[in-house]
Amino acid sequence: MDQLVLVFVLAFATILAQPLGRRIGLAPAVLMTVFGLVMAVLPFVPNIALAPDLILPLVLPPLLYASARRTSWQQFASNAGAILLRAVGLVVATAAAVAAIFHLWYPALPVGTAFALGAVVAPPDPVAVSAMADRLGLPRRLVAVLEGEGLFNDVTAVVIYDVAVHAVVTGQFSAWRTAIDFVVSAVVAVAVGLALGWAGSAMMRRLTEAPWQVALGLLLPFAAYGLAEAAHGSAVLAVLVCALYLTDAATDFSDVGYRIVGDSFWDVIDMLVTGFAFGLVGLELSTVLATTGPNWPRLLGGAAAVVGVVVALRLVWLLASTGLFRGWWRRRRMDEPYTWRETVVTWWAGMRGVVTVALALALPLTTDSGAAFPGRTEVLFIAFVVVLFTLLLQGPTLPLVARWTGVKADTEVERAMERRLWTRILRAELARLEEIADNEDLPDEVYQRLRDTVERRLMRADPEAAEAADGSKAVEQAMRLTGKLRTISNDVLDAGRGEALAARREPGMPPDLVDRVMRRLDLRPPPLL
Repeated sequence: MDQLVLVFVLAFATILAQPLGRRIGLAPAVLMTVFGLVMAVLPFVPNIALAPDLILPLVLPPLLYASARRTSWQQFASNAGAILLRAVGLVVATAAAVAAIFHLWYPALPVGTAFALGAVVAPPDPVAVSAMADRLGLPRRLVAVLEGEGLFNDVTAVVIYDVAVHAVVTGQFSAWRTAIDFVVSAVVAVAVGLALGWAGSAMMRRLTEAPWQVALGLLLPFAAYGLAEAAHGSAVLAVLVCALYLTDAATDFSDVGYRIVGDSFWDVIDMLVTGFAFGLVGLELSTVLATTGPNWPRLLGGAAAVVGVVVALRLVWLLASTGLFRGWWRRRRMDEPYTWRETVVTWWAGMRGVVTVALALALPLTTDSGAAFPGRTEVLFIAFVVVLFTLLLQGPTLPLVARWTGVKADTEVERAMERRLWTRILRAELARLEEIADNEDLPDEVYQRLRDTVERRLMRADPEAAEAADGSKAVEQAMRLTGKLRTISNDVLDAGRGEALAARREPGMPPDLVDRVMRRLDLRPPPLL
């Protein structure tokens, strides 16, 4: 099996992992990690020759962009306190605690190596967190903070990692220079992200086809990562700023076509790249075993100690921060602060993944003096054990923890919010219809037909609002009529689509013409509703 075939095998396995994961109740990321581990021990499977310093630039930009599309500046701002406590405070505390225990276990190794390991294992993986949280039906505020933590904690971890590796490689460390580099890195990253976000949104407004806009959106995260890294800024932060800017700006230039094409495209990219990334995590077992050789059993004690610190410190930090800031959270938000049950679920959701493995593999082989990088074998092995523990133990058992604690989204509240939003939308449509009728002098039969269509949609979305708007209507009878009309309308649309598909098979009928018509049919609302 050559490497190109291996890539296609990973892609095919990613697709199969989606229905299999849904059937057995495991996240596809966990299944792909297991699949990679199995492939790694098969003798005919080659070691995938992907340079460590290429893993993050190839994998992280599209995954971060896809995750950032599901959030917004406003959501981050409303949860900034909890996110920063974890993305900065908890990452720094974890890196320091891991460095301390590692240095106690291996006192002959430099402190810089210990902090490099701490930075490698400190950040929960944003991809792993999103992959798990989306499937559990957790409360929306928990998911928002977990995803925000996963998106921003890499910024802190990579800065600590760069400082630690630089200290080991050069033998020099300056706290003052480190602080300056941190500030400069953040400023450069924000500048690059905002500049590319602004330029990208301006270009998208001038592109008239949805595929062109989506293609540009695919390139921008890679451009932000590369430019920020070349300018010695935080590449991860640049991608996040660019993605959040574009997501917010999309409300000004996007249309139905862009949303349909873009959402479908990024769903596919997210699925394939996530599957490949976690399959790659499993495949790296062969690299780890080749690096450690027969000495890996003596490293298990240190790995167990680091796993214990990583898992225990997260729980202690979450409990302490929830208790200390309970009053502040009460003043800032309508919801109550986290309960102990929600804290337990949040604790157990701290899984490591792609970023941890990529940073460990990216450690230099030698220092500036030509000597081997001290402790590289230990760091690589321990990082891999942390990833496997959190992914293969915490990942599969997270649904059990969620059920045991009884933490789940309040579906009634969410449905009520959705009904209120539909009511706002459809009443805005009615108000606009009134304006048009006044300005255009619409015939009564045209106006009434349009108004009846909008009112029926309002009735389906929120019957109580529709009844309050016009108490003379028999709502239940109207709803039954609406259901019958929906069935008829769907049958009518299916007949039209069937005729179009039949025409596509006829000689002389251009397939692209039929596809263009089919796209318009798919976007067209039912004619009777």
